[in-house]
Amino acid sequence: MSLDLAVIRNQFPALRRPAIFFDNPGGTQIAQPSLDRVTRYLVESNANHEGAFATSIASDAVLDEAHRAMADFYNAAEPQEIIFGNNMTTLTLQFSRSLSREWNAGDEIIVTRLDHDANVTPWVLAAQDRGVKVNWVDFDVEDGTLKLEDLRKALERKPKLLAIGYASNSLGTINPIQKIIDLAHAAGTCVYVDAVQYAPHGAIDVQKLDCDFLVSSAYKFFGTHAGILYGKRDLLEKMYAYKVRPATNQLPGKLETGTQNHEGIAGVLGAIEYFEWLGKEFGGEFIDGLKEENYQGRRLELKKAMTAIHAYEYELSRSLLSALESIPGLRLYGLTDARRLDERVATFSFRLKDIHPRTVAEKLAQENIYVWDGNYYALNASERLGVETQGGMVRVGATHYNTLDEVVKLKEALLKIAQA
Repeated sequence: MSLDLAVIRNQFPALRRPAIFFDNPGGTQIAQPSLDRVTRYLVESNANHEGAFATSIASDAVLDEAHRAMADFYNAAEPQEIIFGNNMTTLTLQFSRSLSREWNAGDEIIVTRLDHDANVTPWVLAAQDRGVKVNWVDFDVEDGTLKLEDLRKALERKPKLLAIGYASNSLGTINPIQKIIDLAHAAGTCVYVDAVQYAPHGAIDVQKLDCDFLVSSAYKFFGTHAGILYGKRDLLEKMYAYKVRPATNQLPGKLETGTQNHEGIAGVLGAIEYFEWLGKEFGGEFIDGLKEENYQGRRLELKKAMTAIHAYEYELSRSLLSALESIPGLRLYGLTDARRLDERVATFSFRLKDIHPRTVAEKLAQENIYVWDGNYYALNASERLGVETQGGMVRVGATHYNTLDEVVKLKEALLKIAQA
């Protein structure tokens, strides 16, 4: 059973407006269950933590369930391994401060030029504070893939940390993350994975990956503005926590500083409930392929959902690639080999002739087609491709609520711009 787009799109109130949302890598539209959870929280359980009264007790129950839901989404061993924060960037800045306390002058770390700056600069700043050397791993400018041989050489130096993206928010490249983690651990290196761009598009299993830390943001997967970090329990327990004195020393609260965005966390729970619904409705045909993984209950429904999404988005990627390659004067960056679509998400960046990317975005907006332009905080990638001083690129990113008809309309609008 393929996705029923009419039923899917009915779960997203924003899609009722006459607009085509291809700005998804910067933030997806919210699913109705997430919106419902936000409203219900604020009406029924809007209170601070650990009170003796009804709304506080109800609030804590919602937050506890959200931790369990995200543990299921990541396939973490337990809810205590889930840390909520404002967003991926803020969480990474926080964790870079705590983790770097164990670094000494002369130690080394690795970052890549393919990553979003939120998984680069926090580590570079921490390295500067601690007198630690930063080793950079480049990517192939022709196909947007990470240079694995350069990574292997950097790992031979036994760095303390590797900060790596699951998928590029600029070029759409999916890194061979399992292989990379295995290489890093063989070198005794801790691995911090930015999964923000990957989370809306495919199943994540932190136990199978054996990553040390992994983080994403729910507003990129149909929920609210909240960041969610997974960490191995033994690592979280021994981490130094920068927090005020009355705060708990127990996980996860030990690393969730201050009063959290409770309604936002409730919205994350709603986003997971949306995925669970999708798995039950449309994931049945994928259950046989998941039997060996031995997922149960909500974890199984979530993996069914993400497998169904991945399968549909493969066709979206194929359609987008074909459409973009048909536009005269359009240069597409990253992987363009249709035989390698399984190595990318449905995120494509390009330049059209000598037209400034902002102008292209504005002309598409006039047609009610929403896209991003610039560097999308993947500053190192934009600089490496030689486009940063020219306005960066135009980025089109599809997700499972987009339709093939919308791809056709994008193609027609780009043809009109190219021919003007």
